[in-house]
Amino acid sequence: MLRKKIILACAILGTFSFSCSKFSKISKSRDINEKYDAALNYYDNKDFYKASVLFEDIMGAFVGAAEYEKIQFYYAYSQYEQKQYLIASHHFKSFYETYNRSPFAEEALFMNGYSLYKDTPDYNLDQSGTETAIEELQNFINRYPTSQYATQCNDLIDELRARLELKAFEISKQYSHLRYYKAAAIAYDNFMKDFPDSDFKPEVMYKKMEAEYELAKISVFDKQQERFEESLKTYKKFGARYSNASSYADATKLKVSVDKELKKHMQKKEAWEKEKAKIEAEAAAGKISQAEAKKLEEQGPKESKREKRKRSKNLEQTQEAERGDK
Repeated sequence: MLRKKIILACAILGTFSFSCSKFSKISKSRDINEKYDAALNYYDNKDFYKASVLFEDIMGAFVGAAEYEKIQFYYAYSQYEQKQYLIASHHFKSFYETYNRSPFAEEALFMNGYSLYKDTPDYNLDQSGTETAIEELQNFINRYPTSQYATQCNDLIDELRARLELKAFEISKQYSHLRYYKAAAIAYDNFMKDFPDSDFKPEVMYKKMEAEYELAKISVFDKQQERFEESLKTYKKFGARYSNASSYADATKLKVSVDKELKKHMQKKEAWEKEKAKIEAEAAAGKISQAEAKKLEEQGPKESKREKRKRSKNLEQTQEAERGDK
């Protein structure tokens, strides 16, 4: 048994060595026609690496010849079969631009987009390649709307757009998780503009309302009313469109908190207006200087120790939230 295994291993090794020796001999040959025939043979036998090496080697020598078209097309496919998708895409597109009247032109333009699709990453990675793939697949549909590949292209575009949608949704949620509430609210708003028919939209509206509420709580006093009211506006839009969504129940519970915080703010605002009038009266009577009055007004209403602790914990987020509004 051991002897048979050794003989078999030697036979395989011998065949491999012969194959390598044959390929080495062909690759060193100066006969471009021999290399061309060998490249086609390797391609037909699915040895795409050797085929691509030979195609690349003879490509320049066949420029302007009838064989050049087939060399370019097969070379592109050889790269695709080796999972070199970006290289394949480049050569398929180059083929189409050079031979747009070729019988292979339609397939080459499709494979340009399909190669880019195959190179796209998971949704949690950079999606610039996904956007390029969508663009190229759409270009194909625009050029060949009745093609046998058109339906497949539409399906691929839908898949890639769903990936972009999920990426945008996760980025928006990440802003909320990091407590960058202003950025989160903007991201949720942009998401709804970019993906108006998204299945995530009810949850996005709830998360936007929540971000606006949290932003209002850590905002400077003068901006709190406006931002609490923005949260309530989002709730109203939510109810008008998605009152049957499961997340609407969560939004309704959140509205109770928003209303409560807004009421407290309005009471505080009323008290502060009285305090400001008193400060201005004292300044007018000469009891305090105008500079002192201005300083007191700029400080705003007094905060409790609990409010100060809460705001200090969110100082970085507060500064981030207000930076663009100064």
